[in-house]
Amino acid sequence: MKVFQGNPQAPEGRFAIVVSRYNESITRALLDGAVRTLLEHGVPEEQIEVAWVPGAFEIPTVAARLAASGRYAAILCLGAVIRGETTHDQHINRAVSLSLAQLGAQYRLPVLFGVLTCNTLEQAIARSGGQVPTQGKDQPTSRIGNKGIECALAALEMVNLLRQLPPEQPNPTVPPPSGQKQ
Repeated sequence: MKVFQGNPQAPEGRFAIVVSRYNESITRALLDGAVRTLLEHGVPEEQIEVAWVPGAFEIPTVAARLAASGRYAAILCLGAVIRGETTHDQHINRAVSLSLAQLGAQYRLPVLFGVLTCNTLEQAIARSGGQVPTQGKDQPTSRIGNKGIECALAALEMVNLLRQLPPEQPNPTVPPPSGQKQ
């Protein structure tokens, strides 16, 4: 039995990060975590490129342009959508997640979903590496993690995994991704 498994070692190639400016206090922490993680795992700073977009809804448009360029080993997508008084957040989250999944499949490229989908600001703070006080004066602060770090680790692992897999063979019944010839 042959087993394929990626690892978090820095592969060759550029990494793009698309990050939403909306909820910037949260998304900047996600970006900092992602960049720090890529650097700690050996990705040179000049191989990391960041594109800021107005909000989470715009992430797929820029991610698609970057994917189509063929310049990147992976694209990390970071944002924070926090539930409000309407269902607006659900529509954004669904559109963004489906679009990013489609891009990854279309371009056979790791397109990572690092968009927080939280009910409250406190949840977003906790998932971006911040500290959120828990109930009770004797309780320590709670740290859940940083989705930017997780996203960067997953990107490294996926790039390495995809490079281990056998090459794709043309299938005449399946059209190639847009922009590629058979």
